Amino acid sequence: MTYRVVVSESARAFLGSLDKKSKSICKKNLRKLISPYPGRGSGDKERLVIAGKDRYRMHIGRSYTALYIIDEEKKLVRVVEILTIKAAHKKYGF
Repeated sequence: MTYRVVVSESARAFLGSLDKKSKSICKKNLRKLISPYPGRGSGDKERLVIAGKDRYRMHIGRSYTALYIIDEEKKLVRVVEILTIKAAHKKYGF
């Protein structure tokens, strides 16, 4: 079963700030979220609990991290944030 992937405004703004090559790499990797669960499909994905809620993260190359939510009922993946791996470690401690 594949999922529809939507990207939040803040994540789109982050993508817009990247150079052409980085933006292309991020977009290519975000397409992997049609199979969003860890261990399925491709990509470095992991389930996390942030502020008591299930969240998922996917490393994009060695530079970026995408945080996303899975809406199983709607078969939807919502990318809520994309940030550098360094910023993700600082903000979330992972």
